[in-house]
Amino acid sequence: MSASPVKFLRDVEAEAKKVTWPSRKATLVTTGAVLAMATLASIFFFVVDQAIGLGVRELFGLGG
Repeated sequence: MSASPVKFLRDVEAEAKKVTWPSRKATLVTTGAVLAMATLASIFFFVVDQAIGLGVRELFGLGG
């Protein structure tokens, strides 16, 4: 396979034009949803981690 780099770049450009890109609004909505879910997951795991830590400290009589 000895295609020229110029042909390759032309093919890439042609394929990129075929892609259906999301609208700006759809991108912003999706980004907001991802950030919200990441924040909620972070809060959830923080609370779970603190609860487990408290349980371990109480179980072994540490920190008090």
